[in-house]
Amino acid sequence: MLDIRFIKENPELVQDHAQKKGYTVNIQEVLDLYSKAVELGQKQDALRAEKNALSATQGAGKPSDDVIERGRAIRAEIAQNDEAFVAATKAYEDAMWQIPNTLQPDVPIGGEEDSVEIKKWGEQNTGAIDHLDFATQRDWVDFERGAKVAGAKFYYLKGDLALLENAITQFALNLVIAKGFTYVTVPALVNTKTATGTGFTPRSSDQSDEYFIEGEDLSLIATAEIPLTGYHADEIIDEATLPLFYAAYSPSFRKEAGTYGKFVRGLFRVHQFNKLEMYAFTTPEQSIEVHEKILAIQEEIWRAIGIPYHVINIASGDLGAPASKKYDLEYWSPVDNIYRELTSASNCTDFQARNLNIRVRRTETGKVETLHTLNGTAVSLARSLVAIIEHYQNPDGTLRVPEVLRSYMGNREVL
Repeated sequence: MLDIRFIKENPELVQDHAQKKGYTVNIQEVLDLYSKAVELGQKQDALRAEKNALSATQGAGKPSDDVIERGRAIRAEIAQNDEAFVAATKAYEDAMWQIPNTLQPDVPIGGEEDSVEIKKWGEQNTGAIDHLDFATQRDWVDFERGAKVAGAKFYYLKGDLALLENAITQFALNLVIAKGFTYVTVPALVNTKTATGTGFTPRSSDQSDEYFIEGEDLSLIATAEIPLTGYHADEIIDEATLPLFYAAYSPSFRKEAGTYGKFVRGLFRVHQFNKLEMYAFTTPEQSIEVHEKILAIQEEIWRAIGIPYHVINIASGDLGAPASKKYDLEYWSPVDNIYRELTSASNCTDFQARNLNIRVRRTETGKVETLHTLNGTAVSLARSLVAIIEHYQNPDGTLRVPEVLRSYMGNREVL
């Protein structure tokens, strides 16, 4: 959620950026709703003050009929005004949730096709066997039994492919710990406050991508970003301790609503997968530099594994509500001769932190203000396996183990 003061001072900018993100909002209507809620709140305060003053004048004697009548009238007016105030406040808050974060100046404007390539690494080789065909032939993945147990797009990993997933995780985890990230485990379920505050779909949405628990105020996490954001909810963090870096490994659950027309074959887009996520809490001045740091770590991981990729600066219409800027690292697919998303890194500035009341206390002034949050995928394991199978397969049906992963696979070179 944006700061209402910022919106009041920059209504045209907020309106313009919302439209560039593809959001249909009317900022003037939001400001009108805010003014109405403030006006009713002030009226309520004035009525309560009058009621208290009236009570103070009564003393020990019996109040006059006029005083009694006025007291009754004030109580009735307070009750009526309170109902209007609650309704106006809810209307204002609901409208505020519809406003996305603003854009950083260098974000490309437009839809998905307008994202801009900013760097590239590795050769664009061609002519590989599709990962699903390759893995199925080796009896490494079983979607049929996954569907029998849980439904379509659930799966079992078996044998060497499951071990390879673990090797990727251990390699990436060791790397991010060496970069200063603290490893934490996180709940796989979060309440609506945390999910909505992070910027994910609230329970009432018909287009929700999250799995909700019936009868509980809980949903399964779509990414460890969600519980990591909530970790410091309603806290004030001393400036001297920032930035804070966390890394969390977790299962991720997604309905994959709205994926019609996107690449969905095999392991690339599934309803459950494991992921190692990086997360940072920073001062506003630190967030741009930390965003670049997260991207650099992602690049280091995939260069070490040996997967060709490019990095794109995501266009405004493909950013979503929380991010003010996002990078996607996409690997080169020698099967389809196209780049496909492997990781992303987002700077959400103060948008998530304001929702969950996460603040920083400045060292010199003692002033308390909203801090910034950032997130980035270290490795999304299902897609990581796709990329490795496509690039390390041999003609005889075996799979080479990337050199940096061999120590995590019993020093085996081929699977």
